[in-house]
Amino acid sequence: MATIDVVEFDIGGEHYAFDINLAREIVEMIPITPIPGAPPYIAGIINLRGEITNVIRINELLSLKEGKKVEDQKIIVLVSNGNEGSGIGIIVDEVHSVNAVSEDDIEQLGDNISSDINGFIKGIIMVRDVENSGKDGLVIWLDMEKILGDLITRHQG
Repeated sequence: MATIDVVEFDIGGEHYAFDINLAREIVEMIPITPIPGAPPYIAGIINLRGEITNVIRINELLSLKEGKKVEDQKIIVLVSNGNEGSGIGIIVDEVHSVNAVSEDDIEQLGDNISSDINGFIKGIIMVRDVENSGKDGLVIWLDMEKILGDLITRHQG
């Protein structure tokens, strides 16, 4: 049975995940330089060890609730795939863990859900939370490549 490795994180109290092979590193919040005239979902840029990295407010982009105070948040820096050399980081409230998820634990969303975010969701991961009284939980598995692809297209268009 195939498993998929995902990094799990929180935004606004909800659990999300995306494929671990897209994540390069997780950094504590550092000062972000705003870009004048940038859309609201672009927080700005950071200098990460000499590399300029664009930082995106994923909650703003996907119309999610506000989360923690900015200084308590983290930045997940994504693997750059040749997007003009500059990296991309996304702001999240908390990074939980890297999980190997069995394909059996993933439900696909039906087409009957009409939402802007629907096209950006690969599926819903059902998690058995053994630590917290054994309750089941749901994690939304985001299609980060599609989200960023759409973002780049929107930015160029």
